[in-house]
Amino acid sequence: MVVSWIEVNDRMQQGYRYQLTAPTGQDFHQGFAPELTPAEMLRLGVFGGKYMTDCTDEFPKEWFAAAKISSWCDPSLNFFGVGASQPLSVWRAKGWIYSDDPRGWFQWYCRYFLGRRLSGEDERQIGRWKSMKRHASQLRRHCEPHDWFCRPRQRQALLQWAYDSRAL
Repeated sequence: MVVSWIEVNDRMQQGYRYQLTAPTGQDFHQGFAPELTPAEMLRLGVFGGKYMTDCTDEFPKEWFAAAKISSWCDPSLNFFGVGASQPLSVWRAKGWIYSDDPRGWFQWYCRYFLGRRLSGEDERQIGRWKSMKRHASQLRRHCEPHDWFCRPRQRQALLQWAYDSRAL
């Protein structure tokens, strides 16, 4: 693989550069097996369509070809038609946002999927992703399979963490 650099200049980051050192969509850490790609997540509808609308140039155009995006947060664009996100201000207050990825986990995942690797930060974010699995267990325990009306917020939250809750 040829190592390449991405430079970011958007509303939340100016002059940020990162290196792609792994092939796109490959060489993930052991135990990290997201069920959805960033493109699939955007096509299904996540974050009310508002996520990353000012930084599409950073990512492959095909990710946004069928994406449900909007200039404002519209929960009806989410696959399950409900809001399942807290405002960025809450994430910042809880210390979940780091300077490399000021938009949070999904931005980290998109960059990781492209091939960026950050020692320490990758392990932290993968740990957060793993902790979401408990929500899938709760759906299995409390809902009939494929009953999308059972716990839709929890299902939407799982989608936003690359778990395919449509299959539960």
